[in-house]
Amino acid sequence: MVKVPGFLLKRLYVKGSLRNTMDGFQLSLKNTLGSGYAMKLLPLRVDGAEMPFESSFFFLDGREVPFSTVTKQTPFTLAMNRETNMMVRGKKLDPGPHKVTIGFTVVGLGDLTFDVADEVATPAP
Repeated sequence: MVKVPGFLLKRLYVKGSLRNTMDGFQLSLKNTLGSGYAMKLLPLRVDGAEMPFESSFFFLDGREVPFSTVTKQTPFTLAMNRETNMMVRGKKLDPGPHKVTIGFTVVGLGDLTFDVADEVATPAP
């Protein structure tokens, strides 16, 4: 099976996008690597702690899509050069740096995971 290096996958993450929201936190991905899709999203991890899968969503064309609905028949796709926001409800992050692990299962490649380090963005005054 082909192995995709983590340094390439890290390029999907939009640096500085980690931020708290009214009811949780979010981050953004932007695909500049090439077309592809995932048949499964893995739970997000923050500082080693797994985030609740049932509280994890991404946004597609303005609608909220639960991680749990991603399957081979309804895959997660990252459109080229377009940001996709991911959100976890019910969990706010403390200020400062965090290690976030993002992962998905891709046909022919298996589970792909990568870690990024970022600080929670502070809202503009």
